Amino acid sequence: MIKEKQIFEQSASSRLNDFLEIRRGGDFGEVKPITPDASTREYFRIKWERSTAIACVYQESFLPETQPYIDVTNLFAASGLPVAEILDSDGERGVIIHQDFGDKILRDVVETVSDDESEVLLHQTITLIAEVQKATLKAFELGSIASRLAFDFEKLSWELDFFTKHYFESLRGENLSESDSHNLKKELDEVATELAARPRILTHRDFHAANLMLDQTGRICIIDQQDARMGTSSYDLVSLLLDRVEEPPPTSWIREKRLFFLEERRKLGLPPIDPDEFAHEFRLQTIQRCLKAIGTFSFQTAVRGKTQYAQYINPMFEIVLHATEWLNRFPHLQTIIKKQLTSIEPN
Repeated sequence: MIKEKQIFEQSASSRLNDFLEIRRGGDFGEVKPITPDASTREYFRIKWERSTAIACVYQESFLPETQPYIDVTNLFAASGLPVAEILDSDGERGVIIHQDFGDKILRDVVETVSDDESEVLLHQTITLIAEVQKATLKAFELGSIASRLAFDFEKLSWELDFFTKHYFESLRGENLSESDSHNLKKELDEVATELAARPRILTHRDFHAANLMLDQTGRICIIDQQDARMGTSSYDLVSLLLDRVEEPPPTSWIREKRLFFLEERRKLGLPPIDPDEFAHEFRLQTIQRCLKAIGTFSFQTAVRGKTQYAQYINPMFEIVLHATEWLNRFPHLQTIIKKQLTSIEPN
């Protein structure tokens, strides 16, 4: 029985092999590593029953009854959302075995299909966000961990502090002046305060095309849902439409998707939201979410050496700048972003 978390010295592959030896016996077949996106977990494709499965191996032990991925997966499954079935787990070895959806990441698929097909997939995905939000009541009924976590002021401001630390210090090797640091912090706290006061609903928290897959039937499925929590109605839509873009999308296109989303919510019987009020929240959430993403991209690039994320930083800044200009607010943030956009490209 696990009494407290244990950080493993034994490698993920070795612990997985031990698990398979116990569960499957000596002949458990090939164990194939799968490269994760920006995860600290390690993934493997393994033989399971008469098919294959995915083994997710954590850096530390866990209690299955309180493990976030298991908890949120159970919530989503109970709500009829398309998530991978959990087939087995071993908290002492930090192993979860779940259904194998295959290799079709939505982000890759949309780059190979026609514009019309891409729009169809995008609309199906936006509908999924509304379906996640409909599961809010179920989260509270089940006592899910997602119902007890929220994008409150502390969480939002922590993410914004993560941006300032890892973009300016880790990536750029810069220190803001005392005045710039104070004024920026004041404005970012305003963003966090206003978003924390907005009505909350269930969010995936990292809902973008790299965390969505097409299974063997072509159905769009959700992955990486372990960080689900309560947040704004616009949070997942901002993430889907604006995360990891190479250039800012047209304003008219964003507006069209916002309205489509509100209509999908209406069809599911969710409370109506005024389109203008939603547009305001969407822009405010854009500032927070995109700055948070810049912090993540900076950390991945500078600290973890994953330089492929650097290309998304300037487009994210452009999107944030556009949102601040639409709101006609946050002048210090605007000035700092303009300075960054005219400086040299991040290394």
